Amino acid sequence: MSRPSAIERFLAAAEGLGLSLQVREFPEGTRTAADAARAVGCQVGQIVKSLVFLAGSEPFLALTSGPNRADTARLSEILGGVPVRRADPEEARGATGFAIGGTPPFGHPRRLRVLCDRDLLAYEQVWAAAGTPNAVFPIGPEDLLRASGAEPADFKE
Repeated sequence: MSRPSAIERFLAAAEGLGLSLQVREFPEGTRTAADAARAVGCQVGQIVKSLVFLAGSEPFLALTSGPNRADTARLSEILGGVPVRRADPEEARGATGFAIGGTPPFGHPRRLRVLCDRDLLAYEQVWAAAGTPNAVFPIGPEDLLRASGAEPADFKE
């Protein structure tokens, strides 16, 4: 069975960063953090939600721990007071090249600013989307920060 091209694109980007990742696909889907945690067999906090926001007109990513919600007011403060809002599905795909629910933390057509929820750093391993809503991969938090160029930050509600 061949892999969807979104997963192949993501894996090629990961390889370009020197990472050899093991993507796991779950036909039942891993669209929500709870679904992903159940499928993988980990804590919900180990699930990385790659959320696309706009700071003014500039897209950025907020890598958020599964049970947490990103606070747009806090994100705005971190980004210098620029108004922040959640990207709609078309804006998210335009910025990342991937659909919502399958957006990986890196491997986008252009470099995005990335903020990482500090709660993710408490785990030995976290799981993030690998290009489609039913594909995930495990990664250590330090490798996640390095590959995504993320800045650790406190932005949960």
